[in-house]
Amino acid sequence: MSALPGSEEGTAVTGLDSSPVEPAAPDLPPLTAQTEAEAREIMARYPQARSALLPMLHLVQSVQGYVSPEGVGFCARLLGLTKAEVGAVATFYTMYKRHATGRHLVSVCTNTLCAVLGGQRIYDAVSADLGVGHDQTAADGSVTLEHAECLAACDYAPVVTVDYEFYDQQDVESARELVAALRRGEKPLPTRGAPLTDFRGISRQLAGLNQHADLAAERAAIDAPSTGAPTLAGVRLAAERGETAPPLQHPEPEAAPEPDVEPTSGAGETASEQAADTAVASADTPAERAGAAQHHPDAPEPAGRQPAERGGEGTDTPAAHTQSVAGDARERDA
Repeated sequence: MSALPGSEEGTAVTGLDSSPVEPAAPDLPPLTAQTEAEAREIMARYPQARSALLPMLHLVQSVQGYVSPEGVGFCARLLGLTKAEVGAVATFYTMYKRHATGRHLVSVCTNTLCAVLGGQRIYDAVSADLGVGHDQTAADGSVTLEHAECLAACDYAPVVTVDYEFYDQQDVESARELVAALRRGEKPLPTRGAPLTDFRGISRQLAGLNQHADLAAERAAIDAPSTGAPTLAGVRLAAERGETAPPLQHPEPEAAPEPDVEPTSGAGETASEQAADTAVASADTPAERAGAAQHHPDAPEPAGRQPAERGGEGTDTPAAHTQSVAGDARERDA
């Protein structure tokens, strides 16, 4: 469900999706025996199988492009969950899509810093070019567009991601050209990070499986640069100025204070009584001390209950009451 029914922006902000699941398209790729084998490979990584649900949902998306009703049932069957349990997870996280996505997913950050620096203008321009709004796909199936509340790259604002790869410090014209290139079938290199693939490919990667066709592509993704000048600016300035952080001081741990135990003679005390004495003496607060004293073997019985009233079997029924009940029973028998 959505906290803001009917609001696309509300769904983007809260991550709670109330949109209906579209019926499966006739050409939707099936979840095959190979998909099930890969799902079981994922399940084997976890002590409890249900912990594999998140990557398995990404696996479904890598095959079908979104979490379809078939995909929900697939995960539920393998993990021993209900469809409602799987659906609750799939509708909570915005990375799981409820209808078919385009070849690429374009996310435009419109959160505070990116918005101040032009993120909303970028979104509006790209939306106009594609003729779609939030979480909608262009007519040619090339791009799905979405608001993003934060892409964790404030030092590179405004930021756009394509299939979760970063395109930093964008402006309206650079973002429009990026989207146009995607629609032409091109894959512009991200500012940093792995070379671009597509939405289904990155979904397979998020499932913990290899999305690359060969070793060269895999190495290119691993060896790609992951940081840029804004992130390293502080380190560079510190090196130029010869500045270093002060060494971290590790104070010696203080010895724990000895408990303030009152000396006792111990003469004639049982082990349980000595332990109770220690518990009372070492209590840190009045409440703890009162509780320990209440359970001390020498503590007086509460009013209305005397030690003699407790029989050998531990009953709290007073003896006089027991005798009265027994007498009444004899009278009835007579």
